[in-house]
Amino acid sequence: PATAIDSVAGFIARQFEVYGLTPLKGSYFQDLQYCYFSLGDDIFLSVVKDLETKNYEPGRDYIPYDFSGSKPAEGEIVFAGYGITAPEYNYDDYKNIDVQGKIVAILQLEPGQTDSSQTLFKGRELTRYSGLKEKQRMAADHGAAGVMVISGPLNFSSLRPAGFRWPSLNGNSPADTLPLRYCAAGRENIPVVSVGESLINELFGCADTLRRLQQHIEHDMQPHSFVIPGKTIAMNISLSATPAGGRNVVGFLQGSDPVLKDEVVVVAGHYDHSSIVQAGKTETGYSPGNAGEMGSGTCSLLAVASAFGSMPMAPKRSVVFIAFGGDEKRLLGSATYMHYPLLPLEKTAAMFNMDMISGNNPDSLGILGAMQNPDLMKIIRKQNKSCGFLLAEGDCEKTGHASDRNNFSARGISSLFFSAGLSANLTGAAGGSDGVNPEKAARAARLVFLTSWSVAGEGRHYKIVK
Repeated sequence: PATAIDSVAGFIARQFEVYGLTPLKGSYFQDLQYCYFSLGDDIFLSVVKDLETKNYEPGRDYIPYDFSGSKPAEGEIVFAGYGITAPEYNYDDYKNIDVQGKIVAILQLEPGQTDSSQTLFKGRELTRYSGLKEKQRMAADHGAAGVMVISGPLNFSSLRPAGFRWPSLNGNSPADTLPLRYCAAGRENIPVVSVGESLINELFGCADTLRRLQQHIEHDMQPHSFVIPGKTIAMNISLSATPAGGRNVVGFLQGSDPVLKDEVVVVAGHYDHSSIVQAGKTETGYSPGNAGEMGSGTCSLLAVASAFGSMPMAPKRSVVFIAFGGDEKRLLGSATYMHYPLLPLEKTAAMFNMDMISGNNPDSLGILGAMQNPDLMKIIRKQNKSCGFLLAEGDCEKTGHASDRNNFSARGISSLFFSAGLSANLTGAAGGSDGVNPEKAARAARLVFLTSWSVAGEGRHYKIVK
């Protein structure tokens, strides 16, 4: 419940203050910058030819994507093939065609998907250029005002629009399936809609004409882009944003070195500990879970912050302690910090993240990201001599485990995730302490403290293996 999670955030902020940590930008709180988006009532798409305007119906003729921008767009129509500029494959649908201020009509996927002998891209294996968000970005980079996405007749048996299943357009979709995105995304992105056969006929005469165009591209492995003459598109994609809520709690300890105090070490955990589980779920489908699984990272974060605050002198580098909100909602807390860093990301020397550190084998502790951060691991191994853990050094690329560390790592910041992993007690008594090992949690917090203190006390930077 919102009131309960707000109480937890307030408690953490008060503890940070007790430890001598100061707020950043005047507050211990950072509101999460993520919103749920719904379709507005004033969306439209029209084709204008001479003095005649033909209006099309949302849901039947076109459907906006969940990542569409929220704004109007109007302009001439350009068929831009697959909407791809790929220098390494010597392929460019935008070559010698001006799309500035125009609406581009593009095909899904990428060339080579209908002919197994073609190897211009990666044959049947799709590359990043096939992604619609990548195509949206490319169209915007080339100056397009909007994008219409078409299911190519060579690839798809159905030519119906295939955008997002908006609850307002689809009675079978529950209202709680609204897309959750960065709040400013609607203003920053250009509109993108999926169009069906009625608009294909409007633009190309019939689906067979589009099929032949696609066959030419597939056969030659060369673009066949052109302006569709005599017609313009006018559209308005209106999205309403509702803040998802949630806050990060942030405390700051300024470094003691006159130069290195401008560099930052981040120590973090997340405090939103409701997650969807099958066994033992509550009526709402959410369970608070077990205290060791769901709260040990937060408690350890407070323990590390307390230890830093009790030292007679601050380390050379500054340290920022973050209790992330929104972790259970796609890591939104750390994603917000990446969009709105309270301290410069380029000055962030390292990040250490903790979660679920009190369960399973009392003498083992996982370190995810170890393979990518050999320099930090040397420090951890040295400090672990006094903690006595058997360290399970994991490769995040192979495990695929998602944590707030991932968002920092994606920005090129040396970062590690301390975790004992899920245990059988995850679905135990709500908020219970079954399986909690306080001694292990304390040892893990000590290892994080010793490691982060060491890193904050020096000025070198750390190798990252990609």
